[in-house]
Formats: sequence, C-alpha cells, structure tokens
Amino acid sequence: MSDFQVLVIGAGPAGYVAAIRCAQLGFKTACVEKWIDPKGANVLGGTCLNVGCIPSKALLDSSHHFLHLQKHAADHGIAVDGLKLDVATMLARKDKIVQNLTSGIAGLFRKNKVTRLEGAARFVSANEVAITKADGSVETVRAENVIVATGSVPARLPIAPVDGELIVDSTGALSFASVPKRLGVIGAGAIGLELGSVWSRLGSEVTILEALPTFLAPVDRKIATAALKEFNKQGLTIHTGAKLAAAEVKGGEVHLSYEKDGTVQSLVVDKLVVAVGRKPYTEGLNLEGVGVQVDERGFVKVDSGRWTGVGGIYAVGDVIGGPMLAHKGSEEGIMVAERLAGQKTEMHYDVMPWVIYTWPEIAWVGKTEEELKAAGVAYKVGQFPFAASGRAMAHGDTSGMIRMLADKQTDRILGVHLFGISASELLGEAVLAMEFEASSEDLARTIHGHPTLSEGLHEVALAVDGRMIHA
Repeated sequence: MSDFQVLVIGAGPAGYVAAIRCAQLGFKTACVEKWIDPKGANVLGGTCLNVGCIPSKALLDSSHHFLHLQKHAADHGIAVDGLKLDVATMLARKDKIVQNLTSGIAGLFRKNKVTRLEGAARFVSANEVAITKADGSVETVRAENVIVATGSVPARLPIAPVDGELIVDSTGALSFASVPKRLGVIGAGAIGLELGSVWSRLGSEVTILEALPTFLAPVDRKIATAALKEFNKQGLTIHTGAKLAAAEVKGGEVHLSYEKDGTVQSLVVDKLVVAVGRKPYTEGLNLEGVGVQVDERGFVKVDSGRWTGVGGIYAVGDVIGGPMLAHKGSEEGIMVAERLAGQKTEMHYDVMPWVIYTWPEIAWVGKTEEELKAAGVAYKVGQFPFAASGRAMAHGDTSGMIRMLADKQTDRILGVHLFGISASELLGEAVLAMEFEASSEDLARTIHGHPTLSEGLHEVALAVDGRMIHA
C-alpha cells in the first residue's frame, strides 16, 4: 500500500494542475486517471484535452482556414485553384495536437515528481482509495488529503439517445469521417455553436434547435443580437424556443419533430449532435459511502475552501458546479493546493472570463447591462465597433463590437463584452483591469500600440466618458 500526502482523482485541467501545484509546494503527491484513448492507452488531460477544448479548437482553426481560402482569399489577391478538403488529414492533425498536449502533462508530472496512477478510483474510507487497474487488479492508496477532480460528461436527452453513429454527443461530433450534408444540433450554447460552426464551414447545412426562447441568455443582449445576425449570415440556421419532441432514426437519417410557436415542425438530418450541456461525473467513487454529500443535480457539495466536510476530502472543477470552465477548475485546484500549504488563496468568480470560440468570437467578463438594471445599479456604458478599427480592417474582419460598463459614481469597470476578431485574447486585458478594480479612466489613460485590435479597449473606455476618438 502506497502512502501520499495528497491524492488527486482525475487528471483533467482541475486535477493535473492541482497535482502539479501540490508537488511544487512539497507534498508527496499522486494523481490517478482512468481515461483510455481509442488506442487503448491510459491518457491524461481529461475531457478538455482529449475530447473538448483542445480538439474542438483545432477543428475550428482548420475549418476557418478552409472557409477563408474558399470565400475570402480572393479579396487579398490570392487565387486558389483546385481547393479540396481532406477530412482524414484534418482529424489526424487534431489528434496529433491532443497527443502532444496529453504527453506533455505526463512530462510535467515527471518534472514535478507527481506519481502517476492508472485506473478507476473508489473511496474505501476518507483517506483510503482503491484503484482498479485495466487488468482488474486493485491497488490501495492512503492519502492525508484527497482532491476529487473527476469533471463532467455530456448530458443526455432520453428522446434522442446517442448511438455513436447518427446521433452523437460532443465527443462524436469531433470525429465525423466525412462532412454530413445536413447536420442537426440540439442546443445553441457554446458547444453547439462551436461544433455547428466547424461543420458549417466545411459544407454542412446546419440547423440548431435551442429550447430556450432567448439566444445566448447569459450574454449581453446587444452582443447576442449582433452574434445571431452574423451567424445567420454565415449560414447557421438557429431556432430559439424550439423544444425537441422526438428523434427517430429511419433509413440512415434522423427524423426530428420539435415544438415552436405553438406548432409541431419537422426536420430531417444526416447526423444529429446532442449538445445540451454537461453533468457532474462521480460514477463509482462511492462518495456517499464515506459521507460526502451531493446535491439534487449530482454536484459535490463543498464550502468556500472546496472542502467537502469529510476528513481531508476536497473537490474542484466541473464536479462541484458553477461555471464549467477549464480555467475555473485549474484555479480551484491551485487554490486548494495552496490552502493545504497554509496559504490564504481566494477565488474571484466575479472576474471569470467566458469565451465562445465562434468566428468572430464572443467573450465577456463581469456583469451584463441587463444584470445591472435588474440590480438597480447606476452605470455608464461605452461601445466601440470593430468597423472603426484599422487593424480589424487590415485583417478583413470588422464584424462586432466591444462594450464596457462602469459604475456611474465610482467609474469602476463592472463588465466588458466583446464580439469580434480575437475577442478571447483581448478579454485578458479586461479581466486584469477588473481584478485590480480599475476604472474606465485607467484604461482610457493607458497607451495602446497602433495599429492593434487592443486599441478597441482604449476606445471603448473613452466611450464610457463620451470622448471616443475613432468612432
């Protein structure tokens, strides 16, 4: 039996980061992971690296290149003859990126002296975990502290059971062997929009059904409205207030019926992607057996320090709820590691960055205008269009805008919302500004390079005070 000071269960972004930080702080640390890749090998990285954030971004990038060459290269004086798509090569590139990153985590474990354990973990007691390996053998590990970081899995729709062929979840949508002529997507959240965008750019007729009446409800309304208009222009057909009633596989097709505006409508597609969110994954852990509580939705209950209230058991990432974001899980893992070391690390959820990797991208931090109105907070707002950005013009993409909200009395920045080229990268400056409780005047007085996309943040900060220069 092996003894450790910290055992981390799960090697996704929350788990592997927590394990590395614990090891850096001097704890004897192990991390156990049961993920098996299609080749039968145990791999690190969890959903994000294997079938989530990373492979989806690889396909988004590849599909963007294809679409650009097909429809926009001529604008740059570039003639492309004989353009063709090789889906197999595209998928192989995606897989290679995944392999490089997952093997990179293994290297980081070796560098930081994290013991890697392979198999499925199950609590025997609060400080004892049994690990069942692929060959059926069982190893028992003792640990003073255990960090549960088992993540989440795609949520299911009983009326659209995933068969892995015609009806798939987000994982299956990353590996279509060919471009489906007609693709249906259930759910117009980040996952549905990103996967729909990939296959739309490659030639699919994509229809997205969203049960909620509002498109991208958590997003600033002006941003969401502009995004919906742009996505429609790109060829994505998005129906809001469309509740799936039935999904039946017939003759190699998926026949759908859905309710919208009080009527039942039909849709036939070649493939259907079910992207209705994710749910916590705790299967086989025996949490209840050791007294760890979960809520009615299956999320592990924790306090502000991510302690479960049982022994030395903590939980971080998707499995405890809140924003299901890789960076959120990673920071929680670091916070727990540092608290175990006696530090007083905190998490600031009010400055959590959010990104949807469509083209253009949608990114935001802080409060929306609607939230401030509902809370009765007096605010000022500035808005800057990318159409007025010289760098955006040079790039050839001037869609979208930046919006900034600041407190009317103190001028403190309360929210920044972007829809446009490189929004995910521009967001970092806004997050940093808000972390330091900056005012719009602080950004307005900060010199930005010219010509850059980040000048847009300078301009929108000026706009908050009614003194924007370039629009």
